[in-house]
Amino acid sequence: MSFIVQRGHWYNIIVLNAHAPTEKKSGDSKDSFYEAVGHVYIHFPKYHLKIQIGDCRAKLGRGDIFKPTIENLSLHQDHNDNGVRKVNFATSKNLILRS
Repeated sequence: MSFIVQRGHWYNIIVLNAHAPTEKKSGDSKDSFYEAVGHVYIHFPKYHLKIQIGDCRAKLGRGDIFKPTIENLSLHQDHNDNGVRKVNFATSKNLILRS
């Protein structure tokens, strides 16, 4: 996991690069990944623009649980565990998800 801060005139832009564990990994390793990302987000000021890039290995479907977050904008019909974890993390941090 790495990040870079680009200083701006009115606010800074923070780009966070992270790669989540694969679907085959245990739930504990996925939990520790999102805990680590959460600890990094705690140190960022709220008013900075935050962009997360990298491979989250998340497959977000068109299920009802995703509609409040991504509406019907997903290209996938189904979802996976990493997708559910990504949406839960994003909603807890007030992040915007776009496919």
